[in-house]
Amino acid sequence: MQDILFGFISKYVSLTDDEKNAILSLDIFRSVKKGTILLKEGQKTKDSYFVLKGCIRTYYDLDSEEKTTGFFTEMEALTPPCVINKTPSEYYISCIEDTILIISNSDMEAEVNSKFPKFETLCRILSEQLLAKQRIDFDEFKTSSPEQRYLNLIQKRPDLIQRVPQHQLASFLGIKPQSLSRLRARLVEKNKG
Repeated sequence: MQDILFGFISKYVSLTDDEKNAILSLDIFRSVKKGTILLKEGQKTKDSYFVLKGCIRTYYDLDSEEKTTGFFTEMEALTPPCVINKTPSEYYISCIEDTILIISNSDMEAEVNSKFPKFETLCRILSEQLLAKQRIDFDEFKTSSPEQRYLNLIQKRPDLIQRVPQHQLASFLGIKPQSLSRLRARLVEKNKG
């Protein structure tokens, strides 16, 4: 797992052996079973997550109905807003698959960043990329129809179609599962013609 992590980091910054050893000494790798809830609504946490293998999702429980807001798969990071705001979480984070995560906390990150300024640079670059991606995703969601959102998903994240239960996928797209079934059937018919 460390090779996957260091391969990812090397795309942004080069690490010395001391820096690599500093990361490994932190005991940050966790194997988590499918179905595990990492964070519940109302909980406080300092933890951030980086997916090495597997899939996690964020969702709200609104009137006993789950509303999925995000999926995070290999080489994607998630810092819940409650970590930055130091408030209880407004949503849940759970594992859709058996998942291998890097779990770090804000205290650990501050210590590593002060010893190795390169990590602060890495975090800034990744944060900027994530912010830009989220802005684009949000704008696309707000300006597109459910069919366009589904087609965008097939184009940008086709793996999710196979990995994620249909009801969670539908919720993520902002539609009911029955609507997703009809949409898929319509697209199959369209492609036959």
